[in-house]
Amino acid sequence: MVSLNQSALDVIGPVLANPGLYGVHVEKGPKGATFLDFGIDAPGGYPAAIIFSRACLAGMGDVTITSVDYGAIALPTVNVSVALPTLSCMASQYAGWAISQDTYFAMGSGPARALKADEKIFEEIDHKETGKIAVLCMETNKKPPEEVVNYILKKTGAPPEELYLLMAPTSSITGSVQVSARVVETAVHKMHEIGFKLGQITAGSGAAPIAPIHPDGLEAIGRTNDCVLYGSTAHMTVDCDDAFIVEKIGEIPSSSSKDYGRTFKELFAEYGDFYNIDPLLFSPARITVANARTGSFFSAGSINPTMLAKSFGYKI
Repeated sequence: MVSLNQSALDVIGPVLANPGLYGVHVEKGPKGATFLDFGIDAPGGYPAAIIFSRACLAGMGDVTITSVDYGAIALPTVNVSVALPTLSCMASQYAGWAISQDTYFAMGSGPARALKADEKIFEEIDHKETGKIAVLCMETNKKPPEEVVNYILKKTGAPPEELYLLMAPTSSITGSVQVSARVVETAVHKMHEIGFKLGQITAGSGAAPIAPIHPDGLEAIGRTNDCVLYGSTAHMTVDCDDAFIVEKIGEIPSSSSKDYGRTFKELFAEYGDFYNIDPLLFSPARITVANARTGSFFSAGSINPTMLAKSFGYKI
């Protein structure tokens, strides 16, 4: 059986061997856990961000960066293709672990989740890991204190010397790239939420603009989410009945949400909590679905350059 955590460790091997080459700081944290700072105090950069994003996918996906015109704006764009979407996206990349201890908070993703394996989604994933290596990707602007490291060790069962914590704030290059690199994962998650079985989704690729960096955390969260909601495209391959796709295709894009058409920052200010925003909003702007069973092809949604410009404060 494939080890998601070992695969992720292989991905970060070049950074561990030569962190300075990638603008990453590597140090020993509490209990001897390995801290990899991709953007808190370290500069990071695009090569580092690609490795962070690939590790989050447990090494089961390709991540590259190009440039694309979105109306009047040219933006760096992350391109992602994944193998085995259930494992790479839902068992690994999905940010399903909210790490909250006292005043510390981070969103946890990556293959260490498959060691904890207590999220509801794992009831439908036939993969739970028992190995000693744990690789956790953390969206945070603070390095975790000892009590948080102890909590992660307890939940994963990993020995301290085999725990690797990859950290980046949203207001960093790595943070911005890794959010946009979730374009396929958001499609898989949305499709599952509206009724697709995970086993029916057999392949995925996608592209999303990378948000311009902003030093304010809330601004950065708004911009990065808007890149997916208003600028991304996901291409999915499925194996199911055409009639089911016809019924559901219009529900997949972000435009199916009642909250569509407003920036994420505006929504966050109104609702006051990430989890109060309509969950149907969190999906790609545009979706294409190819049915391997029948050869049929479907599409819904569209890119919205006007909303991207509004999010970035750019005057068209």
